[in-house]
Amino acid sequence: MPEAVFSLSSPIIYPEMAELSTQVPSARSGLVLGIESSCDETGVALFDCATGRVVAEALHSQIALHAPYGGVVPELASRDHIRYGLRLTDQALRQAGVTGLDVQAIAYTQGPGLAGALLVGAQLAASLAFAWGKPVIPVHHMEGHLLSPLLADPAPAFPFIALLVSGGHTQLMRVDGVGQYTLLGDTIDDAAGEAFDKSAKLLGLAYPGGPLLAKLAESGDPAAFAIPRPLLHSGDLNFSFAGLKTAVANEVRRLTGTELPARGAVSAPQPLLPADHPRRADLAASVQAAIVDSLVSKSLAALRQTGLRQIVVAGGVGANARLREALTTGAARIGARVFYPPVALCTDNGAMIAHVGALRLTEATADYAVNVRPRWPLMELSPPLAR
Repeated sequence: MPEAVFSLSSPIIYPEMAELSTQVPSARSGLVLGIESSCDETGVALFDCATGRVVAEALHSQIALHAPYGGVVPELASRDHIRYGLRLTDQALRQAGVTGLDVQAIAYTQGPGLAGALLVGAQLAASLAFAWGKPVIPVHHMEGHLLSPLLADPAPAFPFIALLVSGGHTQLMRVDGVGQYTLLGDTIDDAAGEAFDKSAKLLGLAYPGGPLLAKLAESGDPAAFAIPRPLLHSGDLNFSFAGLKTAVANEVRRLTGTELPARGAVSAPQPLLPADHPRRADLAASVQAAIVDSLVSKSLAALRQTGLRQIVVAGGVGANARLREALTTGAARIGARVFYPPVALCTDNGAMIAHVGALRLTEATADYAVNVRPRWPLMELSPPLAR
């Protein structure tokens, strides 16, 4: 089936853009404005190409908006991006002490992500670029995450292994340069972040559950429950987490005294573990240990197979403290080093988009047609155009 590409023919000029587009430029130049709107965070940032640093950043999270629904509602996400996009742009410009006319180019997340949410960010980028007479740079969301450890100090040098781990992705990549990516391993079903969040829901935790599960796990016994580690000894670098979620659901049924449905019978509603259950923290710790063991084992195997001695961790799950501790310790044992982005850059943000925009500045164009790619394999990317 061909990939769905959503398009708008021309940018819309928002009334609020009048002030932003008529300001007098400062003496500063070489700035890339980055706009992120792929899911439930609206992020805007400015990256200074001369210094290689993020000089301003503004971020709005939609967690409170979606929490009552237990997950992201795409329509609400799109509306909130519309509500905050221009505000955050103005905030970032003021924070840096510059105007839109000082911006060299505008980078935006073209995909992957929620189609409606992506369209809002792409439309904002095209509109601002049209008003300011600046070029635009479409950016792959996961490349933003993948290269975000380059913003840390110290930063890795090419080549390195990358563990991309989030709610929608769990992949191991060999990275030889910008746009030079080789897929080494992938999840065959669910992503690690999804396993965290769905397990958290079974434990009766609120949305987003992953961080809450990690917090609860701090007071639990990681060996209390025999949670499976699918594909741990498969001999390849692929992951699987669907069976883990089933095991957690079965443990919750057992702990709540709910019988498993007979083979072929209609499933009964899945119970949730009460907040006051005495084994709740133990189950959380056991779930986290199983996910972390799988991620660490495959990551170390990738280092051994490639002979590389650097690995970066990117994506929302990269903020998990237990994963950082276990991977850092395991890598040290084989003479390897782990690089992490700042915790603030593990979630979706405009800084990573502005950063990749700067790395791909030679691809900036004055094409203001709005095209987004909700599904976009990272392997389709190529190195930036030569200057």
